[in-house]
Amino acid sequence: MEQAKQLKAVLNHIKATFVGKDEIINLLGISLVARENMFLLGPPGTAKSALVRALSNCISEGKNFEYLLTRFTEPNELFGPFDIRKLRDGELVTNTQGMMPEASMVFLDEIFNANSAILNSLLMALNEKVFRRGKEVLQLPALMFVGASNQLPEDESLNALLDRFLVRTKCDYVDPDDLGAVLTAGRKLEQNIAYVDAPTITPQEIVALQAQCRQVDMAPIQDTYIDVVHSLRNTGIKVSDRRAVKLLNLIGASAVLCDRNQAQLSDLWILRYIWDSEDQIEVLAGIVNNLLEKADTSEAHPQATQNAVQQPEDLLAEVQQLTQQWNDASLSFEEKNRVKDKLRYLQSRVDWIANAEQQTFIREQVDALWKQMLVAQE
Repeated sequence: MEQAKQLKAVLNHIKATFVGKDEIINLLGISLVARENMFLLGPPGTAKSALVRALSNCISEGKNFEYLLTRFTEPNELFGPFDIRKLRDGELVTNTQGMMPEASMVFLDEIFNANSAILNSLLMALNEKVFRRGKEVLQLPALMFVGASNQLPEDESLNALLDRFLVRTKCDYVDPDDLGAVLTAGRKLEQNIAYVDAPTITPQEIVALQAQCRQVDMAPIQDTYIDVVHSLRNTGIKVSDRRAVKLLNLIGASAVLCDRNQAQLSDLWILRYIWDSEDQIEVLAGIVNNLLEKADTSEAHPQATQNAVQQPEDLLAEVQQLTQQWNDASLSFEEKNRVKDKLRYLQSRVDWIANAEQQTFIREQVDALWKQMLVAQE
């Protein structure tokens, strides 16, 4: 599978460019092969648009379209205005030059600012890869859509929009330990050094991968997959029949990127990323990781072996290590500040511990270290 090898080279190049973003880059690769849409949830400045742009730059002959939506965004801004010359002749034809209907990669930032004027056209574009305006119907060449937002929708009318993004993941700031590497990589991006001799893949080769994805044999995992879908529904996670079918494309994409034409149990790792709300993230991870413990990982996608659940033992060990570092009398002012940064990052991860007693105990350890720090400042 030469095309799979090319795409993996592209993804590895982007991983080397963007520190601490391997998970998101792996998911971009899966979504691209599956031709399914992906949603990124995270604050500004976490490289959401830059990641999509980097992937688009590695698609030779492809066109990128990115747009920041506001409440006042009009359909013309995304799909293009009416062609004035043809309008004079009474024809309603859209001039799509340089607009979304011609793009192979589409990134829509602050997607939930979409207003009613563009919502229906956007929903159709995301779901069917079709743009319809009056009698005009255009098949969109988009290989995938990526949406992003700082927060999940509060308006129920926008839930249909979130539903069009099959893969969902968080895009946070990197670990403080990686900040130095981030700065170095960021400078290379600013100077365009990161794009020199970058591997490429054509839209036609990606389309070939998308076709392979739909030919993957699902028989080895079908019974297990059906059981998992029932289990997810019983826990309150919505998996409609339509989504259950489309999720098979993601499983197939995982197999294709592992050079297999048969799905295996480890390919179900992708089910960690189908949450509707943040409180479902750990529930999903727990169910899927428990399933993957029985899987053969010899030919597994690298993301399958990454445990998304925060392990209390690991976090406690980190708190103890930071406490030991803080109590080191030889620690410089800059090093003390780095310990504080690491503690802030760790504190945000404590909330993801499922067991309430363990979460409370570790939070007490974190608070105790903060008190030590405050006393030292007095």
